[in-house]
Amino acid sequence: MTPLLEIRDLRIRLGDRALVDGVDISVNPGEIVGLAGESGSGKTLTALTALGFTPPGSAASGEVLFEGRNTLTLPKSQLRALRGDRVAMIFQDPMTSLHPMLTIERQLTEHQLAHRSLTRRQAREHAIELLERVRIPDPHRAIRSYPHRFSGGMRQRIAIASALACEPDLVVADEVTTALDVTVQAGILRLLDELCRDTGMAMLFITHDLAVMNVLTERLYVMREGRVVETGATREVLAAPTHEYTRALIEALPQTDTETA
Repeated sequence: MTPLLEIRDLRIRLGDRALVDGVDISVNPGEIVGLAGESGSGKTLTALTALGFTPPGSAASGEVLFEGRNTLTLPKSQLRALRGDRVAMIFQDPMTSLHPMLTIERQLTEHQLAHRSLTRRQAREHAIELLERVRIPDPHRAIRSYPHRFSGGMRQRIAIASALACEPDLVVADEVTTALDVTVQAGILRLLDELCRDTGMAMLFITHDLAVMNVLTERLYVMREGRVVETGATREVLAAPTHEYTRALIEALPQTDTETA
């Protein structure tokens, strides 16, 4: 199978400092792939660079191939056409990705109007359908509201709906459950899994939480200090890690005491 996204020998430097050093990652069509590591390991930077967002003053080399096109060398106009349409991103905090002063309708229809040949009425109808799909109560009323009227879990569901608006082939989900409580987190994970299976879209799921990876992803990459130190099928990696760093991440997970007195 030809990968939908293939990152080859990605290197990102900021002055004399190597932020990402020789990373190789692939995501196949319809596949959910995990990218794990502690804060500062380079996982989010890798994903942002793949979408054409490099930090000011940094330099990226290697290849980031999306359907065979290297995003590192694409003109800005082609990158803008790609982002939000064929590739979308869901961020950790929906209050930074949802504008507090714009209605939900505005935020779910703008990129539809930019990337699709739709009227405003058609875009609004599709936005309502998206809110229904992510299980927002009373979507006809919700679409007229502002983000502050929703809980954190509901805002994250709206952010997911926004990412799905143009039916992307690939979604990058960056720590999307980190700021949520355990019960809400479980609901978001079930929703993402269901959406991927129903739509056939692929996902690169970024988190430091290996327990979440075990629930959602099929393959896993573990990053440390800008490098991939271990990769493989998620269950195999978590059951029998070969790198000491992966073992340390697993040992750091909360343990359930099953012993009885």
